[in-house]
Amino acid sequence: MSTPPRTHILHAPRAARQGQLRLGCSAVLLDETGRRVLLTRRSDNGQWCLPGGRVDAGESVSESIEREVFEETGLRVRARRLSGVYSDPDQLIVYPDGNRVHMIVLTFLVERLSGEMRLSAETTDIRFFPVEEALTMSLFHDHQVQLRDALAGQEAAFIR
Repeated sequence: MSTPPRTHILHAPRAARQGQLRLGCSAVLLDETGRRVLLTRRSDNGQWCLPGGRVDAGESVSESIEREVFEETGLRVRARRLSGVYSDPDQLIVYPDGNRVHMIVLTFLVERLSGEMRLSAETTDIRFFPVEEALTMSLFHDHQVQLRDALAGQEAAFIR
């Protein structure tokens, strides 16, 4: 019995040249204490990650991150600040359907407005983790770097 294909990251010099360019967003949502961060477990590969996803044509990036967080978690959020732009040319995301993507990701600090946490077709678990623990986890893509940057307290967005 073969293992079904899973979303994974190919790392090689300029690997992203093999993929389609896609714009995505990630959200850093802290709890009311500021000491725990919301992570979701992806249904396509089992890895923990920041909530987020692809920007759709016809929507702003703030609309995109707000929609993606709601779709994945059931929580309504508002984008507060851009914390980073990520475009590693040595990383290629390979999806189970064979799509190969060079992601440019905008990461936002967001605030919770309303809603109750619930799972979606894209998530198998949703939890707030202590920030210190999240920073040691093996998160999807470069989400650990995105989280670290978002919490660095730098006024200007990181560009990586």
